[in-house]
Amino acid sequence: MADKRRFDLFADLLVTRFPQASRVYDIAGGMGKLNESLTQRGRTVTTFDLRHKHLPVRYAQRLFTLEEPCEAELVVGMHPDGATRIIIEYAARHGLGFAVVPCCSDNGMPYKPWMRHLADVARDAGFTTVEEAELPMDGRARVLLGVWR
Repeated sequence: MADKRRFDLFADLLVTRFPQASRVYDIAGGMGKLNESLTQRGRTVTTFDLRHKHLPVRYAQRLFTLEEPCEAELVVGMHPDGATRIIIEYAARHGLGFAVVPCCSDNGMPYKPWMRHLADVARDAGFTTVEEAELPMDGRARVLLGVWR
């Protein structure tokens, strides 16, 4: 069973690490629970996902692509599955910070090598700071954070 605190814990980390980021894109955000947590912390959030049933939050019911117009200052994903890499690539394209909590790889790599690979992708894309943090929760709790130049 997933840790019920995960969205609040991730939201707290995001507002601490990216205090100036008031507009956030939440990619593959499911029902919008991270959106709800970040909105409660004063952020304007748009969740991108294909779900039909979701919370009453700002929601774009579509796939997120690199061509999405940029109206954000931070791009995030909590267990975004196959969208993890696009979060990093989009953030690099637009010079934004990013934070992802990967749960699985999109290329069959085991978890730890996948995390190292994502950090390399971010560095190669131009992020000056790429680091890991750990959320105090059960389950996949490692966060990869990137700060643009």
